Amino acid sequence: MYYQAAFVTLFVFIASFMLSVLISLSYLTSKKKSVIFWGTGMWLFALASLLEVFFATGFVNIPLIDSYLFLVALLVQLLSVGSLLLIGRRILKLVYGVYAIATDAFLLFALYTNNPGNIITNGVVFGNLPVSVTVGSILITVPAAAILLVISALSYLKKRDWKQPSIISGTIVLSAAGALYISFMPSFLYLAELFGIVLLWFGFVDFDRIPVFAGVRKHVHG
Repeated sequence: MYYQAAFVTLFVFIASFMLSVLISLSYLTSKKKSVIFWGTGMWLFALASLLEVFFATGFVNIPLIDSYLFLVALLVQLLSVGSLLLIGRRILKLVYGVYAIATDAFLLFALYTNNPGNIITNGVVFGNLPVSVTVGSILITVPAAAILLVISALSYLKKRDWKQPSIISGTIVLSAAGALYISFMPSFLYLAELFGIVLLWFGFVDFDRIPVFAGVRKHVHG
């Protein structure tokens, strides 16, 4: 077991799990489709974090690695879809929906036809991926991150809510983490996830009104 990686990933899993619950519960009052995608994206992040706990404890196999690589790309896409639903342009939603399905299918095919091998080093996800898997991940995460950035920034400029910068930063950090983990700092992935989930908590949760958690409802309702 790699204790440092296990501790960080366990903390990220617990924090993401609790935030997923809060966002999901907010749907009961908001009834907004965007919340469904945000909540699903956070649930996938919690699941990916749980897989990272497995990796840190030495439980590794190819199906889990394939599942992890797909989840970390898909969760960013779902968060971006949730944000895109906040705007009224139907053609953008339709085009991005078709693009999302196509890129998801491409990544699944790339994972099915290519063996990424054991990319776990010292309990951390780190290693060179097959070119097609890397391309598929980029095709999903880069546009998704751009959508998150633009829509969150526009939302902040409109509402001037001090929590928006925290949400913007958290989503972008999580989006970038998966793309940058293969750099010279393998530990960057988990540190970025830790920092990103903390930022999301400060953005979504109003700690002054616990257990009401008005910050979640405020962001959802606008």
